[in-house]
This record gives sequence, C-alpha cells and structure tokens, in this order.
Amino acid sequence: MALRVLVADDSLVFRRAITEALTAIPDVQVVGSASNGRIAVQKVLDLKPDLLTLDMEMPEMDGLSVLQALKQAGSATSVMVISSVTMRGGRLTMQALERGAFDFLTKPQGKDAAESKAMMIRELSPRLRALAHRRQIHDILRTAGSAPGSGIASAVAPLIPATPPPPTTSTRSPPSRLGPPGLVLIGVSTGGPAALARVLPFLPADLGVPIAIVQHMPPIFTQSLAESLSSRCSLQVREAADGDKLVAGQVLIAPGGRQMRLVAAPDAVARVQITDDPPENNCRPAVDYLFRSAAMNLPGRAMAVILTGMGCDGTLGLRLLKRHGCFTIAQDEATSVVFGMPKAAIDAGLADVVLPVDAVAARILSFVKGRGS
Repeated sequence: MALRVLVADDSLVFRRAITEALTAIPDVQVVGSASNGRIAVQKVLDLKPDLLTLDMEMPEMDGLSVLQALKQAGSATSVMVISSVTMRGGRLTMQALERGAFDFLTKPQGKDAAESKAMMIRELSPRLRALAHRRQIHDILRTAGSAPGSGIASAVAPLIPATPPPPTTSTRSPPSRLGPPGLVLIGVSTGGPAALARVLPFLPADLGVPIAIVQHMPPIFTQSLAESLSSRCSLQVREAADGDKLVAGQVLIAPGGRQMRLVAAPDAVARVQITDDPPENNCRPAVDYLFRSAAMNLPGRAMAVILTGMGCDGTLGLRLLKRHGCFTIAQDEATSVVFGMPKAAIDAGLADVVLPVDAVAARILSFVKGRGS
C-alpha cells in the first residue's frame, strides 16, 4: 500500500519541488497540498494522510501550532519537518522534533531544480521507508496491545512523560565489565531529539561523569539541540568545541557537519578534538568515529548507549569498545522511531541490555554509581 503524503509549505516553488520529489519515489502518493497552517490542519483531518511534510514558518498557523492542533485532534498522521538552514529554523525544528515530529529535512540551498530534486529524493527515500516500517510495527503493537492482558500498548506512550517509569530490561548478554565507567557515550540519529529529551533530563547534576553524544545532524541544528536540552536538564549541555575538557556533569554534543573524537592528555584529563575528517557511514558526525576514539585513546573507561536511528552507525565502534569491557545499552524497537542502529548492535551481540527509552536514564545512573548493571 502506498504511503499517503500531504505537503504543507507557503512557497509554491517548494510545494511543487517537494511534490515532484515525492512523486518520483515508489510507493508514495501525494494526496494534497496546503499553503498555510490552518489549511494543513483541516486537510490532515479530512484526508488522514500517513505523513505531513511541514514547513515551520507559514501564515495563519506556524508549524508548532499545527503540531499542537493535530495532537489535540488525536491525529495519527506522522510529521516530517522541512526546515530552513537558519538559527531560527534550527530552534523551531528542535521544538517540533521534541513534540513528536518524525524527522526533518533541510531545504536545498543555492541548487538548480534538477539537483534539488535529486537531493530531496535521496534524502526522503530512506526516511519514508523507515516511516512505513515504523507504522507497520506500531500497528502490530497496537493490535497486540488491545488484547486482554497485553502490556504492549505502552509503545505509543507520550513523547516526554512527567516522570520516568520503573526500569524494565531485556538482558541479551551478561554484563561485560565489573567496575563503574568514567564516561558515557551516546549515539543516536532519527528520533534523537525526542529520545534524548526522555533520557538526559532524568540524570542528576551529580552524575559524576561526562557524557559525549553524536546525534546525526547538519550544522546549526546541533547547537539548537544543545540549547533546548540544556534548558530542561540538571546537567550542563552544550555543543562541543575543539579542545574542550571532559568534565563530570557536562554533556558535549558533536557539532553538526564535523567529526568529534576523544583523546588523552598529559594532565590525565581527556579532551575533545573536532575535525573535518571524512564522513563515515555517510555521516558526519559519526558514532563510529567517536566510539573508536574512546576505545583507542581511553580504553576501559566508557559505557555506551545506542538509541533510535537509521542505519548501523556505531556497531563497528562498539566492537572495539567491547574489547575493553564496555557495558552497552540499546533502545528497544517498541520505543524507537527507527530501529536501525539499535537493531544492528543487538544483532551483532554487542548489547548487554535492551531497554525502552524511558528506562535508559535509570540504568545509566545505576551503572555509573556502581549499583549494579
């Protein structure tokens, strides 16, 4: 069955461009378009598409207002933000992702029509495949969850609960280290801002170790992500800069469009290096790049977390980390927006525990404080 898409953008040029790109992708049907937010909401309610591509800055109702209206109406339509590459666009996109948008795509800048279309097809295709798979999984979970005595319905819980639930776990392999770590590494991609917003705010200021994160994002957006998370966390969250020290209680996010690695220093305080090394797994920043540096330069000091995301970035780096006893958490399928990265780690036998996203913070805290694995 074709994925049914509604396109909302106040620019006729972009509406046409997005529509043409979507139409060129197999198993995708564009069912309509909207030139402002109010029309978009009404058409979503009337047409019930699987996906709404949403411009954040539109007349009548902006993108955040559209998301709020759809939530209040109980719409099941997924939303993909089409964002401008600006600081304001980055901030609005982070807010949209944290409020439930599936993913985002940046508008082509300074490209001719053919190149823009090719770029959008290339960027949209894997996202739409992942969305189609996600909707199938959630349909299965909802059907199973409606059966008497089933607890699977929790897979469609609110994005950011007021308090984390008690941790539950699916142990796939015995823990591979004995002592608590001195560093937490997190790799995440599609669905990352919402996932991080369900993990980092539940970690205390006295966690006692630094956290280094790779979130697949272009420039500007990682700064907006760091600012958004910092506003709701006890920990200090910011975009990493070259030469930063790894300080307990601080969260450093790799800057978009660049690579981040960790290195040892003569004063025994590990530091960050930001480089322009090539992409890995078609990603820059790349999770493998960060994990590999920790395995090589800070052996035996890290635990690792793989959250929602497309592809398999992070798996090769985990193999190296595991040689030095790294304990690894992978997010489960039911709470992942896209189960690619966690699944790759699990299938490779590299995940010590598999957890729903709302149980990840409690497990990190327990392990860091040495209260068990």
